[in-house]
Amino acid sequence: MFLDKFIQYIRFEKRYSPHTVSAYQSDMEQFLLFLNPPNTTPSVSHPSEISHQHIRNWMVQLMDNKLLARSVNRKIATLRKYFKFLLQEGEITINPTSRINAPKVPKNLPTVVDSDKLTGMLDGRMDAGEEPIFTNDFHGLRDKLVIEMLFGTGMRLAEIIGIKEEDINLYENTIKVLGKRNKQRIIPLNSELVQLLKRYIEAKKSENFHNNSVTFLVTHKGASVYPKLIYLIVQKYLSHISTQDKKSPHVLRHTFATSLLNKGADLNAIKELLGHANLSATQIYTHNSVERLKSIYKQAHPKA
Repeated sequence: MFLDKFIQYIRFEKRYSPHTVSAYQSDMEQFLLFLNPPNTTPSVSHPSEISHQHIRNWMVQLMDNKLLARSVNRKIATLRKYFKFLLQEGEITINPTSRINAPKVPKNLPTVVDSDKLTGMLDGRMDAGEEPIFTNDFHGLRDKLVIEMLFGTGMRLAEIIGIKEEDINLYENTIKVLGKRNKQRIIPLNSELVQLLKRYIEAKKSENFHNNSVTFLVTHKGASVYPKLIYLIVQKYLSHISTQDKKSPHVLRHTFATSLLNKGADLNAIKELLGHANLSATQIYTHNSVERLKSIYKQAHPKA
């Protein structure tokens, strides 16, 4: 009952994305299953009976199961939101997460791909005898647009999936994005991306899809694109230019931000383009830039 009310709250009042709601629900169900395992006598029947020790024990189990600190922190953040909601509703008087310290997360540099290689692939620069990477049919045009949009705007996976045709303004060369917490932002489009968008719109019309998909990007049958398809597209084409294990839409987002920073863009401007709530989330890209400067220094300076 309490979990259902919480899910209704974040879905309809907070208006979190379906992906976020699903993640919160999964985290809570895992925690409640830990508290009351199947085929056992329930040890907790009301949220007020849950203590900080229950949560710490769950954290220990998660880490014993080799769950990364970042993933544990996300689950604890879910619990914090849940108990804060119950406190507001008057169901509990003490928030058990107030005595919980999240595990430290090691600072990993964002994974990026070589922007020159990526640009070369998108521009069709190939060695003699190589076949074009993107085919000339609707399928190939859609795939190229996915890569161009992710690299050219820094959008998140959920954001590119949610784009509608009315969000694209080809007169002002901008696109409207609905980000986390339903926060809208406007991202400028480069001229090449604008031309590709126009070609895609015309190609989509000529396909005569009749299922009236609400999203701008569609499958080869005209249905709305879905997360796994975007992942498969990104993995397929990044494999042409990168041997690294991580090939995801977020890698292109990282590459977008790092490329801007390396070209001298203001950190606050990058923050707004990415839709970050605060500057600390954006500052991680400065580490990549510093590593690049160190590399240049070692190669170029006679005393290095």
